[in-house]
Amino acid sequence: MANRFILNETSYFGAGARENLVPELTGRGLKKVMFVTDKVLLECGVATKVTAELDKAGIAYEIYSDVKANPTVANVQTGVAKFKEMGADSLVAVGGGSVMDTAKAVGIIIANPDFADVVSLEGVADTKNKSIPLIALPTTSGTAAEVTINYVITDEANKKKMVCVDPKDIPVVAIVDSDLMMGMPKGLCASTGMDALTHAIEGYITKGAWELSDMVELRAIELIAGSLYDSVQGDPKARETMALAQYIAGMGFSNVGLGIVHSMAHPLGVFYDTPHGVANALLLPYVMEYNAESPAKPKYKAIAKAMGVQGTENMTDEEGVKAAVEAVRKLSLSINIPQKLHEINVKEEDLKDLSVAAFNDVCTGGNPRETNSDEILEIYKKAF
Repeated sequence: MANRFILNETSYFGAGARENLVPELTGRGLKKVMFVTDKVLLECGVATKVTAELDKAGIAYEIYSDVKANPTVANVQTGVAKFKEMGADSLVAVGGGSVMDTAKAVGIIIANPDFADVVSLEGVADTKNKSIPLIALPTTSGTAAEVTINYVITDEANKKKMVCVDPKDIPVVAIVDSDLMMGMPKGLCASTGMDALTHAIEGYITKGAWELSDMVELRAIELIAGSLYDSVQGDPKARETMALAQYIAGMGFSNVGLGIVHSMAHPLGVFYDTPHGVANALLLPYVMEYNAESPAKPKYKAIAKAMGVQGTENMTDEEGVKAAVEAVRKLSLSINIPQKLHEINVKEEDLKDLSVAAFNDVCTGGNPRETNSDEILEIYKKAF
């Protein structure tokens, strides 16, 4: 079976890269933009750095900012109605994963109206048409939604996060401008950075991993290990490195899948509205320990080496596992990530329901170790 690798048509990287937005829009003959962002980014002036480019060029746009941190079916449906009302021909998304995921869902539904209920997009939907043109500008260094074929929407009625996988949703252009990430507060920088590390590690050990994905995921781990702490402290160069690293991690996992760190994090977002990066960061070391008993075990030495651990070439596989997990935990502690579920107000009586939801999550199929809801429950208990 052939391995598939899908990326954006065009991507730009570096401080100030947003200056390429207008040429991309005009070069594609796009004239009326629905600008998707959130209220916080509007209030703090990050989104206006991008609307300023549109204003200078006289490009028509209207803003849609009713996006929750864990975007819902209703957020998407309201966005679809807004797009139709304004007669837009394109989408520009400026924000973190929630904003970009909302824009992806809107773009897919506009092009494929049979999926207007949103919930029918869960999993691998049989859409026929490519999304309405979407240009994505991330403002956090973690989700890599600007390069992935995935998006996540909360189905509040059924109390679940829907992971939607569709090559037709990928933004036609990604503009990774680290200037837009400089205003991130420390906590957000830490959690989204650990989200990127989770993507890289899960993408490296997932069942679908192969040579090309291994290459990019290991490089992402190296860059994140070397720059995340300084990025959290506000160092501009480190934030630029993290902007690139999270995109590289996304290149890999988008094409090969993830595992049960994400499966277990998704229900936390539904039950408690836990930020996705925090959930992933907290769970990552516990799941790494669990997944060490899998065919991926020999890869842990390479993870440890990429994390900066010395002497990995002389380690046994068992020593490599311990070194990799300790390196991840050390980085997590250094940037003040919570280490136990009770610290983020998870209720012990919910663990059973969380484990069932996690087992049924689409990411579970990519986990390198076969699992079940009882074993996932034990991981939750260990992390509690």
